[in-house]
Amino acid sequence: MRAEAGPLRPEAVKLARSLRLVVCDMDGTLLDEDSRIPDDFWPLLDAMRERGIAFIPASGRQYATLAAMFSQELAGMPIIAENGSFVVQDGREVHSSTLAKSVVVGIVDRSRSLGRKELGVVVCGKRSAHVESTDPHFLENVEKYYVVNQVVDDLTAVDDDVLKVELFDARDAKKFALPLVQDFADSHDVVVSGENWADVMAKGTNKGAALRALQRSLGISPAQTAAFGDYLNDYEMMAEAELSFAMANGHPELLAAARFTAPSNAEHGVPTTLKALLNSDAA
Repeated sequence: MRAEAGPLRPEAVKLARSLRLVVCDMDGTLLDEDSRIPDDFWPLLDAMRERGIAFIPASGRQYATLAAMFSQELAGMPIIAENGSFVVQDGREVHSSTLAKSVVVGIVDRSRSLGRKELGVVVCGKRSAHVESTDPHFLENVEKYYVVNQVVDDLTAVDDDVLKVELFDARDAKKFALPLVQDFADSHDVVVSGENWADVMAKGTNKGAALRALQRSLGISPAQTAAFGDYLNDYEMMAEAELSFAMANGHPELLAAARFTAPSNAEHGVPTTLKALLNSDAA
C-alpha cells in the first residue's frame, strides 16, 4: 500500500519554500520492502534537479553499491557512503576517514577468539569489502550491501584503506555485537547501524559530519536542507537539517530526535513526503 501525499505541518511548508538539498538514507527509508528504489521516486528526482535542489544518498552501504543503484543519475550527485566515512562525487573522492591498522587487527582478533558462527566481520575498504567467513547467511547479507567484496584468508593482512569495520550478528547486533567493540567508543565512533550490524569508524565519522561538510562546500544551510532516516546511524544527520524526517517505521530514538515523521518505507514515505515538499515549494 502507498500513502498519498498528505498536508505538511505549517512550519514544514514554510521551510520547503527555501529547500535546496535533500539527503536520504536508503535501507528502511527510501528503499521499499524489496530493497528497491520506488518507481515514483525518479520523476521527483528530475523535478528536484529542475528546481536546483540537490539530492544526496547517505548510507552505510558501499560506494560501489550506491553508484550502481543510481547509475543513470550519477552526474553531479554527491554520495555519502559507509556511514559518512567515504564521500564521492563524479568518481572523485571528496572526503574519507580511515582506521588505523592496529584497530582493525584488534577487532578481528577479538571476534576470532569468540569462535561464534553467527558473528561475521567485514573490513570495509575503499577498493572492496573484505571477509573471512564463508557462512552462506553471512555472505548473503554482505553481498546485499557490498557489491564489490572478496573472501580473504586473513583479514588482518588486508591491503586497503579501511573506512570502517562492521560486525554482523545474525541475532541482535545491539545485544551481542555491540558489547564486543563498545570499549572502542572513547576513541572511535561505534554505532548500531541496523538490527544485525554494528560499525566501528574513526572518531567524528558519521553521516551528519559528512553532510555538514557538503553543506559548507555547496553554500547550503540546515534551514535549506531536508533529511530522511530510520535508524541510529541517521541520528547526527537529523541535527543538520531543519526539515528532519524520521520514518514511521524508524527507531524510537530517531523518531524522538527528528522534527517531523514521514510515512513508512513500505508506504513509499520518502516519495510521498518529497511530493508534498515540492508542491509546497511551488505554491
